[in-house]
Amino acid sequence: MIRYEIRLSLAENVKTFVNIMSRYHFDIDLRAGRHVVDAKSILGIFSLDLSRPIMLEIADEQRATPEELQKMLEEIRPFLVNETPGE
Repeated sequence: MIRYEIRLSLAENVKTFVNIMSRYHFDIDLRAGRHVVDAKSILGIFSLDLSRPIMLEIADEQRATPEELQKMLEEIRPFLVNETPGE
C-alpha cells in the first residue's frame, strides 16, 4: 500500500483534486481516522474532517504503473503535506 498525507482545506481544492483522481483507473482512497472514502467522490470527501490532513491510500498498486503514480503525484503536489510515502 502506498500512502501520502494530503490537505484539502478549500472546497475548490476538493473539486480540483477529484478531477485529477478521476483520470486514474486504479483505486485510490482517502482515510481520516476510521473513515475511508473513494478519492474520486466529492460527497465522500466532504464527509471527512478536512480541517486536518488526511491520508491518501493506493491499495491496488499492482494495476498502477510507476509512470502513472509519478504523474499523479506531480498533479497533486499542491495538496501534499509530505512528498515521501508514509507507512
